[in-house]
Amino acid sequence: MMKLVMQPNDYIEIRETGWWVRGSRVSLDSIIYAFRQGNSPEAIAYDCFPTLSLEQVYGAIAFYLAHREELDAHLEDWKTRGEALGRRWRAAQPSLASKMACARSEQAAAPATS
Repeated sequence: MMKLVMQPNDYIEIRETGWWVRGSRVSLDSIIYAFRQGNSPEAIAYDCFPTLSLEQVYGAIAFYLAHREELDAHLEDWKTRGEALGRRWRAAQPSLASKMACARSEQAAAPATS
């Protein structure tokens, strides 16, 4: 697990489990993923995380851009560890893993409803 040494600012704070938008329940990771998927700051604020102000979203994105290399490496580390955990879980619970895979396939094949 990598240790991030960046200092928090007016928009970002450190908690036991990682980086968060200050005063919210929204992780910086969530903002980064939404931004990297091509969402505009406005879409992130109004559609993805309506509890955040546009200023908070811009502050989080600015923090990410200022520390992009470190945060991208952090997210890649979490992804790698999550994949390894998933492999171990599937090996330990093959029957349940199979049922979950079938349920995901059925959900993906189901017609979308509004």
